[in-house]
Amino acid sequence: MVSFRDSSVVIIESGRTLIRAGVGLQDLLKAPSIEIQARVGLRRNPGDSVNGSFSLKPGESSDNLRPSASSSRASSLPSQPSPSAKVHDYLVGSQLDEALEAGHDIIVSWPFADGDVRDWTQAEALWKYVLFHTLQLKRTQNESPVMLSMPAGLFRDSSERICQIFFERFNVAGFGLLDRPMAQLYAAGQLSGVVVDIGHEITDITPIYDGFIIQNARSSTPVGIRDCQVYLANLLRFNQSVMAAASPPDKLSDPEVTQRFLDDLVKHVWVEGLVRVPSDGQTVDIPEDEGVTDIAAVLVAGKEKAVIETGMKKKLTAKASAAEQARAREIEALDLVTVEFRGHSITLGKERHRFCEPLFDPMLLNGLPVERVDPYEGRILPLQEAVAFSVRQTDVAQRQYIWQGLFINGDLTNHVKGIGAALQSRLAPFILSTPDQATDVQPRSIRVLTVPEYFAEYREKGDGFAAFLGTSIVAKIAFNESHGKNFVSKTDYNEKGPHAILEMSLASL
Repeated sequence: MVSFRDSSVVIIESGRTLIRAGVGLQDLLKAPSIEIQARVGLRRNPGDSVNGSFSLKPGESSDNLRPSASSSRASSLPSQPSPSAKVHDYLVGSQLDEALEAGHDIIVSWPFADGDVRDWTQAEALWKYVLFHTLQLKRTQNESPVMLSMPAGLFRDSSERICQIFFERFNVAGFGLLDRPMAQLYAAGQLSGVVVDIGHEITDITPIYDGFIIQNARSSTPVGIRDCQVYLANLLRFNQSVMAAASPPDKLSDPEVTQRFLDDLVKHVWVEGLVRVPSDGQTVDIPEDEGVTDIAAVLVAGKEKAVIETGMKKKLTAKASAAEQARAREIEALDLVTVEFRGHSITLGKERHRFCEPLFDPMLLNGLPVERVDPYEGRILPLQEAVAFSVRQTDVAQRQYIWQGLFINGDLTNHVKGIGAALQSRLAPFILSTPDQATDVQPRSIRVLTVPEYFAEYREKGDGFAAFLGTSIVAKIAFNESHGKNFVSKTDYNEKGPHAILEMSLASL
């Protein structure tokens, strides 16, 4: 009977643009110990040409690079396979970051960007770096089993190839494969629901019923964090405080430098948790009243510091007059915040809360410089319509259970609060609103899920780590022999080969 120590179990979450990993399972499941971008770099030799890849030129920034551009900067696209490249030829993690920082001519590729594995050598390079460089495992004495979560919908031969790599190239002691949406839903303690995974460029929508993904109902919509960043960067061009910092009057204006400043500022704003998403029907308009009418007026008058300091007062004094109370309410309504960024004190108002609007109304992106890897023909569905469309592809009797598990995931949810409630309110028109027309199978409400509070290590981290948490939960159960066989051991692999993963993995049920 195979038995593994909890401290030896390795958890790897492979997403489209990020890989998270950790080793060891304790009673309090730990958060991932490492996180790297799911990209590899290959030094370009004179005369080399790789279709669909990206070569970073000296002087260009490597920050925020993803499989496509969000501004006027050059783009990094999923690459075509490079047959001549070997695993050791690729730069990964800190090695790649340092090469890009030094301005080397590097071809950057994202092997998981389209939800499958486009280049197996690149994928192996990433996993090898995680196991043996960051987690410090030894291939010759590898006693660690690995539970890997991957995007849903992998081809069967892809699952077999992954299994083969981990046993034959990495010498793992055991191996299990799990669909990321299932891991995410397990983290919320549910077996039925719809997982909405907001990525950098693509949002994946996966309906799940009674522990099984409804494959024909899975869908994606080409909107994500990149679109939100482009949109807010454009809005900030109308903020005098931002533009004064981005294009100082005493320096020559460079459009590319200005755009890069705006892009980096926008990322800083949402990563620092300064964005709040209003629900449907709420607005982020600045109320007009006597005195200060908008942020520009505040800045021109030089009163931003006074406005912010007054707005931070949590309670009005008992002696305040009615006029003073009204003035204080007006200041609070402005919702100003000062951001320290690259040596500048920048005042932002409620426009920052409009960051997520393109998710719910992609038409707002018309005319903005959003570059897509694959030009999308036709209308891009807003997030609420895409989710409703996916759920409608499920059986009528399943929908009421699926709607009771709306789970919003992705890196955005680690920093931006209110996305779940905002989507929930926009989905309300897609379910029954007239009680007298209700039937036994008609959905009546939508419930938003979150990671439970009792996972102490994840309590303050948001729901973006749900896939890693769910993968850890499955690993703790699967690698315990008393719960049945849900992984491939070395003995199984020796007897059946890579095909064993299709018989003994949760992802293949």
